[in-house]
This record gives sequence, structure tokens and C-alpha cells, in this order.
Amino acid sequence: MTSPNPRIPRAVIAGIALAVVLDTVIQITWKLAVAGIPDGASLGATVLGALSGPYFYVAMLAFGLQLLNWMRVLARADLSYAQPFTAISYLTVLTVSSHTLHEHLSPTRLCGVGMILAGVFLVSRTSHRTSDAQGRTRV
Repeated sequence: MTSPNPRIPRAVIAGIALAVVLDTVIQITWKLAVAGIPDGASLGATVLGALSGPYFYVAMLAFGLQLLNWMRVLARADLSYAQPFTAISYLTVLTVSSHTLHEHLSPTRLCGVGMILAGVFLVSRTSHRTSDAQGRTRV
């Protein structure tokens, strides 16, 4: 019989950490890719503006890496376990955008991120894999 909270494999922990880093890179580079585009720009002008700089291509590379990484994570852990951890990227994006993009962090925004992190903590207290009544890991 397996314990209700078996040890989490290092590959799962590393994959989730990499997912948070890659998501942060994606979000920040998306913002940088469109940062110089005027607010009233058409969709076509926005797309052309994004394609003309390097940040769009960095975001696309990070998306590709994220796809590969996420497939590896989900091969080793339940989606309902792994996905909530990616919410940690809300904190990392908030921190990076505050420092590098000089975005304002209101108390309400910080409180919301705190609640998200509390949810991630609760999920972390559960098993990374679902087991059936006989203790076999289900896919």
C-alpha cells in the first residue's frame, strides 16, 4: 500500500520550477514585445510591431520550451496537482513587472496574489499522483 503523500520526484519539482520560470519569461517578453506600440494601434499594426522586435521571438522560443517541459511534468504528475503550482508565476510576474516595467502594486493586487499562494500551499499538501483503492497509481 502506498502512503497518501508519496515523495514527489525531483523531475516533477524541477519541471514545475522551470514552468514558473518559463511562464515568467513569456509574460514579460510579451509585454516588452508590444511596449512601444501606441494604444490606438490597429490589430495589424500591433502584430507587425511585435514581429519587428526580438522579444516576440524570445516568447515563442519560451513557449516551445514550455510545451516540452510541461509534457514531461504531466507524464509524472496529475494535472490537478501540477497546474496550480504554475500560479506561482503570478508572484514572479508581479515582482519582475514591478521592478523592470515599473508597474504599480496595489494592496488589493498583493492580497489577491497572497490568496493564490495560499491555494498553492494547500494543493502542495496533497499527493502528486492519484491512486485507486488497491494503491495502484492511476493515469
